[in-house]
Amino acid sequence: MRRSRIAAYVGSLILAVGAVLTGAGSAQAATGPYVALGDSYASGVGAGSYIGSSGDCKRSTKAHPYLWAAANSPSSFAFTACSGARTGDVLANQMGPLNSSTALVSISIGGNDAGFADVMTTCVLQSDSTCISRINTAKAYVDSTLPGKLDSVYSAIRSKAPNARVVVLGYPRFYKLGQSCLGLSETKRKAINDASDYLNNAVKARAQAHSFVFGDVRGTFTNHEICSSSSWLHSVNWLNIGESYHPKAAGQSGGYLPVLNGAA
Repeated sequence: MRRSRIAAYVGSLILAVGAVLTGAGSAQAATGPYVALGDSYASGVGAGSYIGSSGDCKRSTKAHPYLWAAANSPSSFAFTACSGARTGDVLANQMGPLNSSTALVSISIGGNDAGFADVMTTCVLQSDSTCISRINTAKAYVDSTLPGKLDSVYSAIRSKAPNARVVVLGYPRFYKLGQSCLGLSETKRKAINDASDYLNNAVKARAQAHSFVFGDVRGTFTNHEICSSSSWLHSVNWLNIGESYHPKAAGQSGGYLPVLNGAA
């Protein structure tokens, strides 16, 4: 009986210490320097309220990194994500603020490398078979080339910010299926959703291989895809074509921010 009590006490003590350490890590991430890297999904294209000095990078005050920084008041906030960025752009242009004191890094990257914009253009303008063929080409790239490019970015982040918590955010599915909806055929919609899953799975695998946290936004965007009654994503926007298939402000605050909150 005495041994059981001692074991229970030790177990409780270990759990308490673990809780304290976990809390300390979260507090450090919330108050230490925060750097937001990545592509248009990180910069906030589609959300409006763009920061004038960001130019063509279109960084938005309604993007999830900006919203997280405003809510958590990190000791510093560097927002270098840029519309159209590929892995090479992150390596060349976005990593300057990273250093050993960086506490939190968030990033979404890989969609442009895989040819996201060309896939969507092809699927909007061409036949079902041509759309699926272009998606299969993108999937082949995701299999053969993207993992190495992601590894290069993730390794550089860890090298430059060895003490940071790194959150890699994925991409939403674009369409709610089984709905009556103008635009693309159901065949195309399903193929595009499958391609998003394919990309997310590849990004998640490489992020976890580097011991980074993967933030999956597919759950938060469920029932808010294009063709839903409350879409958080732009469909084709002929007035501002660059915002097509990007999250609206509601997608940044309702789809991305909760995932970053949970992962940071």
